[in-house]
Amino acid sequence: MSREKNRVCAIQMATGPNVSANLLEVERLVIEAVENGAGLVVLPENFAFMGKRDRDLCALREIDHDGPLQEFLSQLAKRHAIWVVGGTIPLEAHDNSKVRAACIVYDDQGRRVGRYDKIHLFDVNLIEANERYVESETIEAGDQIVVLDSPFGRLGIAVCYDLRFPELFRKLLDKGMEVACMPSSFTAITGKAHWDTLVRARAIENLSYVVAAAQGGFHINGRETHGHSMIVDPWGNILAQVPRGTGSVSCRLDLGYLASLRRNFPTINHRKL
Repeated sequence: MSREKNRVCAIQMATGPNVSANLLEVERLVIEAVENGAGLVVLPENFAFMGKRDRDLCALREIDHDGPLQEFLSQLAKRHAIWVVGGTIPLEAHDNSKVRAACIVYDDQGRRVGRYDKIHLFDVNLIEANERYVESETIEAGDQIVVLDSPFGRLGIAVCYDLRFPELFRKLLDKGMEVACMPSSFTAITGKAHWDTLVRARAIENLSYVVAAAQGGFHINGRETHGHSMIVDPWGNILAQVPRGTGSVSCRLDLGYLASLRRNFPTINHRKL
């Protein structure tokens, strides 16, 4: 890892239905991040497309290892010599009527080094906002956790609704996670109520950094997302945050500090259950 690219970055977007426009926006934001020293970039959930209906996502379904969105992410990483945690893109599922919400990670040579399929699906009724979400109608849940080595520490991957399930993060921790990378698209109402608390809690209880990249703004389907992409340290301090709209946040991670904290405040070693 070069000295010039020693920062991690969370990208925030307000994605729409025009894939080409969304990818141009990703490129613009990544260029800004790289100019600011980013060597690892986390994209938000559904960075490439948010249509009028959830079902519209199926039209973009790609075969694993083959498709324009996968090629875009690979070339993005290679062109800018950065690691990319690729938000989520729709890949083929066992059920031909559904997709996998896949987060694919590429190294700074554009090589694929990991794939995580979203495990927990957002099937809820938000009565206050008169909104209903049934991700399971379109998305097939994954069942494998992913932790991988990088120059920025051991990366554990989770997506959006996964944030509410601490047992997932414990499993990531048991595999050596030091940095949780979390593409997200929290709704405005759930984000206002819980986002900050949950992101900070996952950092504190696992003594890990969290890099949370979110959607933030209004979308053509009438949905409003919370934004507030952030990077949180293992003590729960918010190191950087962008409130709403398009933008990014970046900072350096101190793995020496993380190791010292785990050694001197060893809560993760005190578990009984």
